[in-house]
Amino acid sequence: MHTKYKTGKKVDPSNPDTIPKFEDELPIPAVAKPRTAIKGNPYYEISMKQIQHRYHRLFPTTTVWGYDGMHPGPTIKVRKNEKISVCWKNKLPRKHLLPIDRTLHESAGPPDVRTVVHLHGANVAWESDGHPEAWFSRDFAETGAAFRRKVYEYTNRQMGATLWYHDHAIGITRLNVYAGLAGFYLIEDPVEKQLKLPKGPYDIPLMIQDRSFRSDGSLFYPENTTPPAPVNPSVQPFFIGNTIAVNGKLWPKLSVEPRKYRFRILNASNTNAYTLRLGDGRAFHQIATDGGLLEKPAELTALPLEPAERSEVIIDFSKHKGKKIILQNTNDDGNMGVIMRFDVVLPLKGRDSSEIPDKMMSDELILDENKADKTRLLKLDAIQDEYNRPVLLLDDRMWHDPVTEKPVIGDTEVWKLINVTNFPHPIHIHLIQFKILHRIPFDLERFNQDGHIQYTGPPIEPEIHERGWKDTVKAEPGMVTSVIMQFTENPGEYVWHCHILEHEDYDMMRPMRVVEKDC
Repeated sequence: MHTKYKTGKKVDPSNPDTIPKFEDELPIPAVAKPRTAIKGNPYYEISMKQIQHRYHRLFPTTTVWGYDGMHPGPTIKVRKNEKISVCWKNKLPRKHLLPIDRTLHESAGPPDVRTVVHLHGANVAWESDGHPEAWFSRDFAETGAAFRRKVYEYTNRQMGATLWYHDHAIGITRLNVYAGLAGFYLIEDPVEKQLKLPKGPYDIPLMIQDRSFRSDGSLFYPENTTPPAPVNPSVQPFFIGNTIAVNGKLWPKLSVEPRKYRFRILNASNTNAYTLRLGDGRAFHQIATDGGLLEKPAELTALPLEPAERSEVIIDFSKHKGKKIILQNTNDDGNMGVIMRFDVVLPLKGRDSSEIPDKMMSDELILDENKADKTRLLKLDAIQDEYNRPVLLLDDRMWHDPVTEKPVIGDTEVWKLINVTNFPHPIHIHLIQFKILHRIPFDLERFNQDGHIQYTGPPIEPEIHERGWKDTVKAEPGMVTSVIMQFTENPGEYVWHCHILEHEDYDMMRPMRVVEKDC
């Protein structure tokens, strides 16, 4: 179906050059409402459903999957230390929207459509963490080996932060998230009220995802690799779409007042990384990373975001009345170099009393690399399978190999991620937030010969935009990227993995068992 645009040209969803930009106003995801209370705590029921969604006003509708029939899913808002329960329900059809590679873990047989929800960035008991093998089919008819409970409990014992929830089912995470299963989860911290940050309608989440479509408006996800693998469908080593969706709309515009706005930005793409920049090159202020507020704002003109990373920024439009400012992606050009547009066209509703504070949070937890209880050397590598496809690995082990990472409650650990591949990997560790210590270049040829790490330069400090608490880190090629973390509670079965979803599914994910001190 091709719709004619006002210029008389046909809009073909499969050809991004024909899709006009800035036609749709940015939608703001609705806030989820509790169904009831259990022992005084909010209880939610959120169902995954197949729905019709319009990515662009000149598109036909697209079949997607959404939480509570929404894409993105409803935003869950909680207060720090407020306990809530969520029953995630699978009401999806039994046939998948997208091509399933049946050579991957647990993908050979039924059920084709299995789901489990991971609250990304949360400090939570493992039974509520969304373990990949805790999957469940429609109406819980079938469940995976790690399935323990239908109702998840989130205690929110952590800093206020922009988290997100998304599917995490073994072997098909890349397909389920691309089909639409993602949403925001915001923890509000009392300290924010004293800081006078922009709030209410001036506090806006932005979920950035790349998408590709067929001419009829249906989602396109490739069935095979280039050159083709002998198995079909086959998992991809990467997926990059040819359009950009923000909150489920392609290249939208946001009408704003001439005042300060807080944006909670999430890269929810499968593979694609972005570097965000305002079209006129002017500065904005970063106030938070994945795990919460920074000690003080950082002034930036560019903001890199790997898949799964979040960043909160304040943009001041007060001196730009009547202007239209494009949010760019400088990693790319053409259509993929554009994210959305801010139109400063709304009248100012009262005085803007929000502020960009000089100081925000003092760190309660100072972690010292020299006092770490354990240091782990962990290699990021790849091999080929019997079909000559790349299999991405963590420390030369596959998902089903025995657990090797067993952090002890109370211990501080340093993980040194040794990337011997030729591209970066966003590494996500469940349960905890960490600090990035440094990156150090090393002699890759020597390491590949005898496993010795010979550094070839001094430690490089983390970039200015990644100096807060993190749960996802960009492990650069040819670098040893070191992070430090403390395991304080919640023993159990967790995972760590690359958040390029195509890598996570095959096979860049490992189990992590957090154990008690006396175990």
